[in-house]
Order: sequence, then C-alpha cells, then structure tokens
Amino acid sequence: MPRYNRNMLLMSKVEPTAGVDAVPTAAADSVLIVENVDITPIEITYAQRKLLLPYFGTSQDLLGTYFSKISFSVEAAGSGTAGTSAPWGRLLLGCGVAEASLTTPTRVESTPISTALKTLSHYLNDDGVQHKLLGSMGSAKFSAKMGETPKWMFDFIGAYTPGTAVVLPAATLTAWKIPKPMNKSNVVDITIGCTYAAGALAGGTVFPSTGLEIDFGNKTSFFSTLSSERAEMTDRDSKASFELELTAAQEVTALADLVANTTTGLGFTIGSLAGEQLIFHAPAMQRTSLKKVDKDGVRLIGFDAKLVPVSGNDEWRFVQK
Repeated sequence: MPRYNRNMLLMSKVEPTAGVDAVPTAAADSVLIVENVDITPIEITYAQRKLLLPYFGTSQDLLGTYFSKISFSVEAAGSGTAGTSAPWGRLLLGCGVAEASLTTPTRVESTPISTALKTLSHYLNDDGVQHKLLGSMGSAKFSAKMGETPKWMFDFIGAYTPGTAVVLPAATLTAWKIPKPMNKSNVVDITIGCTYAAGALAGGTVFPSTGLEIDFGNKTSFFSTLSSERAEMTDRDSKASFELELTAAQEVTALADLVANTTTGLGFTIGSLAGEQLIFHAPAMQRTSLKKVDKDGVRLIGFDAKLVPVSGNDEWRFVQK
C-alpha cells in the first residue's frame, strides 16, 4: 500500500516538566498545518574512526550525538473569542514566549522571556509512522504579506524518539479559525512612531506597505554532555523587514534616521472585530538597511530592522484582542 504526503497530522502540547512527554492527543492538541512540513527524524553527528589500513577504503563511523528537527507553518487567525488565545499561542510558548490574559479591554498578550522557558512535545504522524520530538524548543517567524494569509513559521529541535507505526488519528481542528487575507480592508498598515498601551496603538504615521515580516531570531541548539542532553535557547536577535511607499521627503527623512541610529515604534494591525484582531508592536525599531524596490514600475523603499529591547524582554508584543 502506498503512503501519501498529504496524510499527515501534527499534535503539540506544552510540557509541564521539560523533556517529559506531555502526550498530546488528536482530540485536544491537533495543529492545522499548511504545506511544506519538513521533518528530520534523526539529525546525526558521527564519531569518525579514520582507520589507517593496508588498503584503500572508508572507515565505519559510529553514532555520536543525535536529535530531531521539524519545520512547519500555520495560519495566523484569532480564536474568535476576545481573551481566548488562538491555538497557535501554545506553539509560541515553546519559542521563548510568555502569554498573559488581560482585561480592560479583554485580550491576550504574547511577549518574549529569557527565563522559565517552556518546552513542547510534538507528535507528527506521517501517514502511519509517528515521530516524536520531546523537550523541544524553537524559533518563530511571522509573515503578513499583501495578497497572502498571515502565517506563523516554526522551527523546532528536540530529543530523538524512535518512530513507531501508529494509525493516523482523526483530528479535531475546530479551534483553528479562518484567517483574514492581507488586503486593504483587513489591515491598519505599518505605523511608524506609534506607542502601545492597554490593547491599542496610538500616534505615529501610517504608511502604505506590502506587509510585514518578523523573525524572533532565537538561538537554539541541542546541548549534550556525557550525562544529559536537551534543547536549549540561549539568545534572541529579533528583526523585521518591510517595504513602504514613501514620498521623496519621507525617504530623505528615513535615510537620516538610519544614519543617526534612530529608534522608533513599529505597529501593524490585522482585523477589527473582537476575537479576530491581531496587533503587533515593537517600541524600539532600528532600521539597519534601506534599498530601492521596483514593484510593477512603482518605487518602494525596503527596510531591514532590528527590534531592540527597551528595559528587557519588551522588544515586541503580539496582541490577540
């Protein structure tokens, strides 16, 4: 019997104890993934023997350290209920993020952390072969580009567990809502110079753009000693990129800000109704490069930017409202 690429289910759950299988289930922990899932069941570093023998030929290598990797994307939509986190929120928890439920107004805020990091258990059933990543940690990217659906893109590493033959379970995916496509009617475009307080952006200037991309920039690795092994996150270098339609005067000002190492607020909003609105804010964006972009004969200006902490663990904020 053939097996098919599209017959796949990912289940992910936060681990109460790091590295201990949280046993995600299809009924409670299914993830609505989009195409281009990439699973490396076992990533191996070999101990090379390099034998010298009285004839040509290679030497047998021996298994050294090994772990598992997975990359996947999900759509970024609200939960449909203000104050209730969307199911992708639990995936962010494995990427050095804390989640808080707040009121006035009712909302959920996700912010970066540097201690008390959480890990996830992932089960990926690939049409009957189930792979597990335990104690996994990762990094995330957010992409909200014009004409597309907003997405989260994840890369996780975790401890290797042997694959097993398990019948592909039926998924429960009702918590995953339909996202807002990136078009004029569904966004408040990139806002430069804004501030954030109590679930709302204030001030700044809104610029026409082609969308926004955010990279958490988490530094993750699989750490091993002779008596332990685990996924680790040891640093973060968050960045943003976007393209704006600017007047000549605005481009000149942006160039001056770049040369002066100026930092400023960056904001972006998707949706308008309760339960569907997603707000991004970075208080201290530093633009680090400027390039000319030709889009259908129209001049755009592209920027790369660093998202700098102000007082620590505050370089960005995602709000579900």
